[in-house]
Amino acid sequence: MDNYVESDLKYIWHPCSQMKDYEDLKPIVIEKGKGVWLYDINGNKYLDCISSWWTNTLGHSNKRINEAIKKQIDNIEHVIFANFSNKPAIELAEKLVEITPDGLNKVFFSDNGSSAVEIALKMSFHYNMQRGKIKKKRFLALSDAYHGETLGALSVCDIDEFNRVYKPLLLDTIRVEGPDCYRCKYGYERCSCNAECFINMEKCIEKMCEEISAIIVEPMVQGAAGMKIYSPIYLKKLRNICKKYDIHLIADEIAMGFGRTGKMFACNHAEINPDFMCLSKGITAGYMPMSVVMTTDEVYDCFYGDYNERKAFVHSHTYSGNAMACAVALESLKIFKDNNIIDNNREKGKLIRKLTLQRAKTLKYVGEVRSIGMITAIEIVKDRETKESYPLDIRIGYGIYKIALKKGLLLRSIGNVLYFIPPYIISKQEIEFMVNTCFDSIEEYFYYNVNLM
Repeated sequence: MDNYVESDLKYIWHPCSQMKDYEDLKPIVIEKGKGVWLYDINGNKYLDCISSWWTNTLGHSNKRINEAIKKQIDNIEHVIFANFSNKPAIELAEKLVEITPDGLNKVFFSDNGSSAVEIALKMSFHYNMQRGKIKKKRFLALSDAYHGETLGALSVCDIDEFNRVYKPLLLDTIRVEGPDCYRCKYGYERCSCNAECFINMEKCIEKMCEEISAIIVEPMVQGAAGMKIYSPIYLKKLRNICKKYDIHLIADEIAMGFGRTGKMFACNHAEINPDFMCLSKGITAGYMPMSVVMTTDEVYDCFYGDYNERKAFVHSHTYSGNAMACAVALESLKIFKDNNIIDNNREKGKLIRKLTLQRAKTLKYVGEVRSIGMITAIEIVKDRETKESYPLDIRIGYGIYKIALKKGLLLRSIGNVLYFIPPYIISKQEIEFMVNTCFDSIEEYFYYNVNLM
């Protein structure tokens, strides 16, 4: 068994990791998965409460999805998507147009979330160039935003850990201070919020509107910022001002789409219709890489013309419209309908929040419990009254993560924010194990690091 770990460390460079950490915590080699559980080569099991980076919506080794793959692979695995198509891609495109907000009638396929963001940015810019709006060549994004890690997508991010080294290579993005409801006197969850913080956005747009091609946001939840949840009123105001100043609104639903926030899409909370919607992760229930960009007839028509007019959107990915990935996505959507996933998510989300609040209320280093749908986040703070954070170099979240692994829980943190984003098929008993193991791990960490209390 040790040979696998040795070979991993010899040959593999893992993502989002400082490989020196692997001297202390060796790679965990997973042999199989079932439901919410992962099983390693040594017979240990772990509850995957982060859905393997927010992708696995319907559990590992889902029988119906497995069968859909087996059926599709006997027909066609992949075919070039330029001048060719396949039945699953056509059926999926039709279904996506049906379930996404009104007006998103065109589907552009790709293979990962960062690419989807790149596509939306390029489409918006190209659209404006073809209309003669040559000043509109900049993008606006929120502080603490995360939209992917290719250079274009990274340009609209604002997470220093990802951006810092590459700033000389990035686009000149306009940045606006985003919502921070935990540290706001109004606060979304305190029900007094009217998105007063939108004034920052409004002032910036009024000043820079002639330069802005598109504004990109993560609707309702800024994931990599620590699951920062904000008001749908903010999104409504944003949609209205984008229309007023002829600016595209790009909704990055890569992490929050497909039921994660208690509605099929996070935009549904605000009842808005973006100009572009980027989808990935949960679209294939965590099985296969795929993404799509949804857009409007107006955008599509701007690129439509004779070949010699050079209007075409010349952008491609080898695995665009992959038949197996599309077959998985179709079966996933059927399961959503057959098993009433969205309504069940709301009830399970309420249970997770209830149990989390019960355990959190006695711990002075838990600053806030915030939740929406099947997302619950726990922010660890130095002082609950002042909401002062611990310095990130103390790595409290990482310490708790290591303890939780020994207890059978995969609980990857974002800085000092712990979060639950489990597969939707999680049971009541598994929810109880998840929450209790998390808080047992928090308490154990502070017991051995009492100087931080």
